[in-house]
Amino acid sequence: MKMRKLLALTASAAMAFTLSACAGGGAGSTPDPDSTGAAATSSAVGEAGAGGTVGVAMPTKTLERWIADGDAVKSQLEEAGFTVDLQFANDDIPTQSQQIDQMITQGADVLIIAAIDGTALAPQLQVAADQGIKVIAYDRLIRDSENVDFYVSFDNFKVGVAQGQSLIDGLKERGDGPFNIELFAGSLDDNNAHFFFDGAMSVLQPEIDNGTLTVVSGQTSIDQAATLGWQQEKAQKRMEDLLTAHYQDKKVDGVLSANDGLARGIITALQNNGYSGTVEDGFPVVTGQDAEIASTKLIQDGVQYSTIFKDTRLLAEQAVAAAQDLLAGEEPEANNTTDYDNGVKVVPSYLLDVVTVTQDNITEALVDTGYLTQEEIDAGVA
Repeated sequence: MKMRKLLALTASAAMAFTLSACAGGGAGSTPDPDSTGAAATSSAVGEAGAGGTVGVAMPTKTLERWIADGDAVKSQLEEAGFTVDLQFANDDIPTQSQQIDQMITQGADVLIIAAIDGTALAPQLQVAADQGIKVIAYDRLIRDSENVDFYVSFDNFKVGVAQGQSLIDGLKERGDGPFNIELFAGSLDDNNAHFFFDGAMSVLQPEIDNGTLTVVSGQTSIDQAATLGWQQEKAQKRMEDLLTAHYQDKKVDGVLSANDGLARGIITALQNNGYSGTVEDGFPVVTGQDAEIASTKLIQDGVQYSTIFKDTRLLAEQAVAAAQDLLAGEEPEANNTTDYDNGVKVVPSYLLDVVTVTQDNITEALVDTGYLTQEEIDAGVA
């Protein structure tokens, strides 16, 4: 039986997630990197696992979702018989490069990499290929290298479509418009940010063209909307600047936010500039992504309109299955072999679906599936 079938039977088993809470003033804040340890945080590598050794490189502990991803991948790999070297690079590209170098030196059989900068790892991947080490790109496509064997992710274009549609749906609950909106994209060095933005604009642009939506600032390109490093503070500052420059005599009706951290920064800026109450009361419709606990509470409280839930447990399952197949000399099962061109090759991929979460379906989507507890959501922390 293939590993994917075995894992499917155990996917509902309880797993312990060490979720880092987002705390602080206003709508919430990103955890301090110093609170998660040194720049490189590594789990201990125990006795050699029956399945081989897997190096898992995650970008940061400053976003809740990556902690959940790392824990889920490590847990499921170990359950499958692998030895795991899990490391977080705290969003520092040289640190991640060094960590991957060490994984190669220490004899990894497979590398699972969520890249900080998808264009920065070609030298490491060439060394890995020379030593017969297989490489799985995890959630973020690694670019400019032929030495990427497989890609596991969510359908990132559909993530953007879901975000854009959620913004439209939330606004149209108030009537036919027109509505004033602003756009916030992710970091340009993250390949996924482009898919998110393109997906969102595929549904927003027709509404902009017909006059239902107006981007008052005129900042409609991803270069203008991007947020370096996905930093919440930068999103808050940009939203404050937009309000000062363009909304002295206008009202913001909605904001496309590419993830929950940016959404919390945007919400804080709005609240600091006199916007109050809930979405039902007229607070701007703000989207998100990742179902972070702090933002899920904001959704429950009616302040943030939506988030996109990407179940990291299922993504970890696919990464483990791909690692097992590659080590067995088999081709992992792909459901997309056309869309993910990294600049050198089209990387075979397995893409997962996502769920739009609003106040109406928090319990069904997040609590009933065991991803979060109601107590965590009520508290806004893990």
